[in-house]
Amino acid sequence: MIEKISLTLGRFLLGLYFVLPGISKITGYGSTVSYMELHDIPLVSVLLPVTIILQIGCGLALITGLRIKECALIFVGLTLLINFGMHDFWNEYPNTTTAHELQNFVKNLAILAGLLVLSTTNHLSQWRLFDAHAGDQLIEKIVRRKG
Repeated sequence: MIEKISLTLGRFLLGLYFVLPGISKITGYGSTVSYMELHDIPLVSVLLPVTIILQIGCGLALITGLRIKECALIFVGLTLLINFGMHDFWNEYPNTTTAHELQNFVKNLAILAGLLVLSTTNHLSQWRLFDAHAGDQLIEKIVRRKG
């Protein structure tokens, strides 16, 4: 029982960790654009909306237990990109300290580790709003109706 509670709570918190920043990127869109431009991120007008969609969409999927492996692995990639692009402590930026960026970099590595572990848990007992294969079943129904 403790394993099921721990896994479900951990998955929920990791999902929430991405949903909340996704929402804050919407409410602080201009500031986020400026921060990304400060770090010389290319294609901000494309990458920021994609990041918002991924953070909110996959974050909610983790919270509800839908497509856990896929969403966790998407977040692994996103976390790596954010870490090397935005928390590049080896560079100096105005109003940012190296120590703060290093702390964010290392924290994100810990988040990444949790995501890697989570990506292997589909077969383990946990509470979900959706069956582990609900997404597959929905896609199969849509394909059958169109075919």
